[in-house]
Amino acid sequence: IKEQNQAKELKKDRVDIYLEGKKISLANLHPLTQIIQKIYDIFLPLGYRIIESPEIENEEYNFNKLNMPPEHPARDMHDTFYLNSNLLLRTHTSNTQIRVMENNPNQELKVITAGKVYRRDEDDATHTHQFTQIEGFVVGRDVSFSQLKGTLELVLRKLFSENHPIRFRPSYFPFTEPSVEVDAQCLACQGKGCNICKKTGWVEILGAGLIHPQVLKNCGFDSQKFTGFAFGLGVERLSS
Repeated sequence: IKEQNQAKELKKDRVDIYLEGKKISLANLHPLTQIIQKIYDIFLPLGYRIIESPEIENEEYNFNKLNMPPEHPARDMHDTFYLNSNLLLRTHTSNTQIRVMENNPNQELKVITAGKVYRRDEDDATHTHQFTQIEGFVVGRDVSFSQLKGTLELVLRKLFSENHPIRFRPSYFPFTEPSVEVDAQCLACQGKGCNICKKTGWVEILGAGLIHPQVLKNCGFDSQKFTGFAFGLGVERLSS
């Protein structure tokens, strides 16, 4: 009787080896990848296209067409990794802007891109020799600074929170005029001051501005009819 009961229990508890097993996730997306995807999710409904460009670039697309000819003092701001006399590791994702505009002269454009950039910086809490940048730009008729400001405020509200403090500061970039830098209150210390924000309570998040008329001309655009704006964000700083 005991053996019969055991046989019944075994039959009742039999496991169907053909049943689909439970899927176990062994990993998550990298935090930087999550931020990039979140930003893409903000811009794609606004009509932006995702376009990538090479990390190994030449001086024409990394400097010259961005209003930085060989003698321009702004080149001193970029300590560049050169591979030879012309090829280099790009110092920003702005090469995407030049390549796309050059291939689409006098057309309305809305583009977002992300990728690695390289600068010979000394590594510290807010700088590294290789980091990830997201760049966006818009070209069209009557594109204004107020549109740029509204776009950036929308994006930063979605990235942080509706009431997270941000501020705009006048700045200079050779490829935009006027130019601004945008700071966000430091998330690490909530604005109280720490090593990450260099005791200021603020972290620089992005640089932006209206595309310089000369850059438009360099890419085949009629700068009398077309205007645009561009911005670049440091992804690592958004994740800090």
